[in-house]
Amino acid sequence: MNDRLQFLKSVKPFHLLGDDVLIGVVDLLQEVTYSKDTVIYHQEATKLRGVDLIVEGEYESFFYDSAQNKRVLEPHGPGYCYGGISMLLNRKKSLRTVIAKKGTRVYFLHRRDFRALAKSHEGFLHHFTQEFGIRMLNEEFAHFVKRPTSFEENYIATDQLYSRRIESVEYRHIITCTSTTPIYTAARIMAEHKTSCIFVKNEVGQIAGYITDITLRDNVVAAQEDVRGQVKEIMDNPIVSIRKDAYVYEAILLMFRTKTRYLLIEEYGEYVGMISRSKLLSDQAQSPFVFIQSVKLARSGAELRAKWQRVPEIVMQLLLRGAKSEIINQVITTVADTIAQKVIEEVIAICGPAPAKFVFMVLGSEGRKEQTLKTDQDNAIVYEDKANEQRELVREYFLRFADLVSEKLDYIGFSYCTGGYMAKNPKWTHSLSHWKRNYHEWMREIVPETAIQFSTFFDCRIIYGDGAIMKELVSFLDEELQKPMPRLFFHMANNALQYEPPLTFFKNIRTFTVGSQQVFDIKKAMTPIVDLVRVYALQNRIFKTNTGERIEALAEIGVFTEKQCQELMQSYYYLMGLRLRKQASQIMHDKSEPDNYLDIQSLTKIEQVTLKEIFKTISDFQLGIKVQFTNSLFG
Repeated sequence: MNDRLQFLKSVKPFHLLGDDVLIGVVDLLQEVTYSKDTVIYHQEATKLRGVDLIVEGEYESFFYDSAQNKRVLEPHGPGYCYGGISMLLNRKKSLRTVIAKKGTRVYFLHRRDFRALAKSHEGFLHHFTQEFGIRMLNEEFAHFVKRPTSFEENYIATDQLYSRRIESVEYRHIITCTSTTPIYTAARIMAEHKTSCIFVKNEVGQIAGYITDITLRDNVVAAQEDVRGQVKEIMDNPIVSIRKDAYVYEAILLMFRTKTRYLLIEEYGEYVGMISRSKLLSDQAQSPFVFIQSVKLARSGAELRAKWQRVPEIVMQLLLRGAKSEIINQVITTVADTIAQKVIEEVIAICGPAPAKFVFMVLGSEGRKEQTLKTDQDNAIVYEDKANEQRELVREYFLRFADLVSEKLDYIGFSYCTGGYMAKNPKWTHSLSHWKRNYHEWMREIVPETAIQFSTFFDCRIIYGDGAIMKELVSFLDEELQKPMPRLFFHMANNALQYEPPLTFFKNIRTFTVGSQQVFDIKKAMTPIVDLVRVYALQNRIFKTNTGERIEALAEIGVFTEKQCQELMQSYYYLMGLRLRKQASQIMHDKSEPDNYLDIQSLTKIEQVTLKEIFKTISDFQLGIKVQFTNSLFG
């Protein structure tokens, strides 16, 4: 008996119980030994009779995916209690598949006795809820746990969409011709190989362009070009490529963003094949990517409006399939970008060709590719500098252009920005030289107000226009940021400290009342991560706009450790998932406008525990910002 009692004192959370309780538990334990490797529990199938306390040997727990691969593999040795989380939080069904290794000996405690301990000892119960909350920060773990009833069918679809890589797709060999090949010869080669795309090599053997069936239709037949001319005169570009180990969904989104129908596949710096958009989409018959294609084919503002109204349904479908939050953000952003691009093209058709090269850029959450379902317009226009006599005419064109674009976007469902951060505002439609002055003044004469403006306009991304203008603006910023700017980083850091995680002194979630609900603002809870990552990105001249991409880039150069990188990524996208789920539910089920208020009572105990862990993580990072950029621990 003494041996069992001492053993129980070494097992979490039994060590929290008093000796008088443990002595009673000792008499309830049943010893079980496994003489060979044995599968004892099957995920989501085996109903547990109780919990197992490993005395010697090892349990191996994992999830099986749709291809019967072991995922999130974990060994558990002596002193580990298996089954508590499943018993308390998963309807008594084993969360994972478990193999008991040969020679393993366990003490078994029946579920009625285990549940009695959990009910009568809060700390005992809290151990399992906290452990589960921490585990749910691991996105792969959460992916397998948070799944719908018809999981197998949905997971297979999810696997195809979000887990499959390009290398697993059957891609085609690259068909090429030289830049001096006659047009009719290139067409014959395409016919012989039954391909709708041929790539064109320049004089040094590098792929410099391509010709498709559409190229021949638009650039040759419609333009009545001589088919004996050289292909370099009618070929299309730029060339767009993707790594062989990239995911299928990344390839599809890249195609939509770049408006290309063909991707070259790259491996170790060499092109090894090509793939078409129609090929990839044909494999995704029920996927959101087919919906994006339908957005591209929409022909009127009313049709685009109807498409945008369907986005919450797409988001809910992705959430139910267990898709990662960053993937959902990308899908929303790609739909929004596609709509904006179509609107811009429509307005150019109304106003006539632009009198100068320009860039239409998006800002804020859309600039970061982190759009949710509660979104407004955040955009600006940068156009090339023109001679004095043309300046007024150019400006007049772009201000009218911006008005029409904003008006049409508002009709579709992207409401006007209450803060006025829109190209429609004359303040944010200007020449490149004017924009350079804006950034220079914000950085040199920085005060709290201009720090907010700079933050908004640092998160900028081109969605239409001449990329060379954007490149020049970024180069200007890069040069400026190489100069000493302590005041800039001081005010930017202070900006990142404005929103504190909603944790009370006793580590509970601080709420306020809206109607009959006790809520907290999840957008404000996420803001410190966005802000603090932006400060580090600025300091290190990282011009990626997406928060996740910034975190990874900062980890690559050693600013964040691998552990910090994982904590920030998991925290940010866990909050994003809660936010998207709430907004989609409001629109689809409540038929109401989405907001960023999360009712604390709508969350499970596990979600509440997970949130507390996340808010602790954010507080720790804010402390680092205080010390590094403001030289203060207290403000």
